[in-house]
Amino acid sequence: MDVIRSAGICGIRVLTEGDSLDSAIVGIGLATDSRSSWYLPFGHAPPAQTVDVHGNPILALDDVPAADINLPPLDSPALADLKSMFEDEGVLKSSGDAKHDLQALFSAGIVLRGITFDSSLASYCLDPGKRRHELEVTALDRLELSVPGVDDLCGTGRTAVPVREVDPERAATHAGGGAAAILAMTGSMREDLESYAMTRLLEDVELPLVPVLAAMERTGIRIDCEFFEGLHRKLAHDLTLVQDEIFALAGGEVNLRSVPQLRTLLFDTLKLPVLRKTKTGPSTDESVLSALAVEGHAVPRLILEHRELDKLDSTYVRKLPLMVNDRTGRIHTSFNQTVAATGRLSSSDPNLQNIPIRSSLGRELRKEFIPADGCVFLSADYSQIELRVLAHLSGDPAFVDAFREGRDIHRETAARIFGVEPGEVTPGMRDQAKTINFATIYGQGPVALAAQLGISRSEATEFIQGYFERFVGVADYLETMKELARTQGYVETLIGRRRYIPEIRARNPGMRGLGERTATNSPIQGTAADLIKIAMIRLHARLQDSPSRMLLQVHDELLFETPASQVESLRKIVREEMEGAIQLEVPLRVDVGVSDSWYDSKGG
Repeated sequence: MDVIRSAGICGIRVLTEGDSLDSAIVGIGLATDSRSSWYLPFGHAPPAQTVDVHGNPILALDDVPAADINLPPLDSPALADLKSMFEDEGVLKSSGDAKHDLQALFSAGIVLRGITFDSSLASYCLDPGKRRHELEVTALDRLELSVPGVDDLCGTGRTAVPVREVDPERAATHAGGGAAAILAMTGSMREDLESYAMTRLLEDVELPLVPVLAAMERTGIRIDCEFFEGLHRKLAHDLTLVQDEIFALAGGEVNLRSVPQLRTLLFDTLKLPVLRKTKTGPSTDESVLSALAVEGHAVPRLILEHRELDKLDSTYVRKLPLMVNDRTGRIHTSFNQTVAATGRLSSSDPNLQNIPIRSSLGRELRKEFIPADGCVFLSADYSQIELRVLAHLSGDPAFVDAFREGRDIHRETAARIFGVEPGEVTPGMRDQAKTINFATIYGQGPVALAAQLGISRSEATEFIQGYFERFVGVADYLETMKELARTQGYVETLIGRRRYIPEIRARNPGMRGLGERTATNSPIQGTAADLIKIAMIRLHARLQDSPSRMLLQVHDELLFETPASQVESLRKIVREEMEGAIQLEVPLRVDVGVSDSWYDSKGG
């Protein structure tokens, strides 16, 4: 430990048996520079004994018991100096996956402090469009150095062996060699971050978010398992009814999961119009089925209904109860920082960000996420955050004034498009204006807008033209972003998160159109993502000594669990931090709701 303390910096890589909340540490790699590293074994199994032809063990010199291979537990008095070093903020730590290392050490009774660099987060900041940011990939790209990953150690498929059975010397190349590789890359990656003005993004947003997400993952969320059992029976019954109705209309049975059989049914048997073709034949994807359903065709509508019921049942209703942790009695999702190119977080194992909220069954699912006994949920949702960001970025006077004066932006838009006074706007007009507002953010053209509004393409074109004539600032902003992407190859959020857009220079019109939509939307969606991350960091700090806990982030929404007696105090803190996360030209507004279920806590 004296060597590490005198160096003042430490590369770290923790090797665990799996990635779950309760995964045991198998070993830890440490390094003080790119050439000096150590491997500390904690959970290796003893070497397997060889046997002779009669099955009798053959003792070999390298056959040693597990107790001689591994060090004492991390929280034992013998390793007090090591524990102290991990918890010392004065010893700077560089990791390849800080959240994983933090979680693993926390499970072993250690609070990892002093994390000042994470190569995966740095890679993500520098190029969020890359598919992979793991240490193995980054080391190969930057150092031309091959660092073995877990799959390299354990193998894959049927021949895979548990991590604890991997030879310690091979594990040392993964963990110890990996720790040294992290330090070897740190300098150059920091230089790149500085030259691209992204140091703030890493050090003020992504790194401070790591312990926040780790705490949310450890806390988890509670569900009503008995309800899920009943819902599964209901869905199985409903799936059978829908399936039988399809079979009756089709004149016989068909495999609803078989694309070729669906093509035959829809376009040969039922003679429905082919709206789009793929390399293998007419498309049967969701957009095609939706368009056919809008035209009044029953079978496509029923197929969509069957798919939704089947997905809810297989993805959530049957799986979620099986994912309840035996020790905590709660579900523990994983939040991913390096997946979405926009800067948004994603959720996996299970994905709690993707539970449908617009369908009645999706709403039923949210109703069965329940708080701890004696507690309630508080949900805080940014109101029209992307439109507010658009108002700030574009500076359009009509948008800015409407938000500053607290007027209904969709009503204002409808009044301008339809040429009436705001008081004369009908609910139908407002709904159309709302659709157009969000279509603008996502760069939709007349074809997509026509499908959404159920109008002709020419009418949709007139709507879009009228919109940009009345909101010139928005139109100018969108064109400016497209031109920026063409000339410099990227666009940025308010705090400098870049999104590289090579598609905008493509020869293919479809790819070029995708690039243009990405260029206009990324600064808006990315700024909204940055904003809620900053709010989460500040809220986590303020709630350290509070019984209230942040459980989930779902895009623009944060979900908290709090004792009923703390609701008003929490409401005040949440509003302060979420509405003050970033200073915009228009005010930020947060809708707060309180209830004893996730769905019912959504309120104003």
